[in-house]
Amino acid sequence: MTKRATAKYKIDRRMGENIWGRPKSPVNKREYGPGQHGQRRKGKMSDFGIQLKAKQKLKGYYANISERQFRKVYEEATRLTGDSSEHLIGLLERRLDAIVYRAKFVPTMFAARQFVSHGHVKVNGRRVTIPSMRIKVGDAIELTAKAKELAVVLEATQLAERDTPDYIEVNHTAMTAKLVRIPALTDVPYPVQMEPHFVVEYYSR
Repeated sequence: MTKRATAKYKIDRRMGENIWGRPKSPVNKREYGPGQHGQRRKGKMSDFGIQLKAKQKLKGYYANISERQFRKVYEEATRLTGDSSEHLIGLLERRLDAIVYRAKFVPTMFAARQFVSHGHVKVNGRRVTIPSMRIKVGDAIELTAKAKELAVVLEATQLAERDTPDYIEVNHTAMTAKLVRIPALTDVPYPVQMEPHFVVEYYSR
């Protein structure tokens, strides 16, 4: 499992946005970056700076996955026919940890990665411990019997701060989920604006 090198809410403050839309985000109180120089006035950002920030924001949103993993997803997106930025989002949303998060089985994307790594999720009846596993349309996702009783799961399903998107079919009674279709950028309920076209520009320089 990839280790998170920095505190997750530092990503919020560095971006200056509440990228997960959580009530506890420090950006709700302090809209400047972390550290002693965080309150310095920022000048106009260069094109490269805009592209870099878009990449860091999108990468950070998905539990700050490693640069190597993120670039691999980008390279796969560019090999597909059509809009690379749309394919990038579609591939990220098909990660198992992203599906677990979207289904509201856990409160955060970081918790989703840990949840899968600890073996609490089954895909098509088989236990899986790889958060980055690519889910196909129609795959059946289910929590293990033990996981269904966990307090963190029961609390997450009741969270009012976000809804389950329509491209995932969820049954919170049986604790099952299914990817109905691959989402487009406009389908994904990001709390802030994501700009995957800048990510594509960043890597294609």
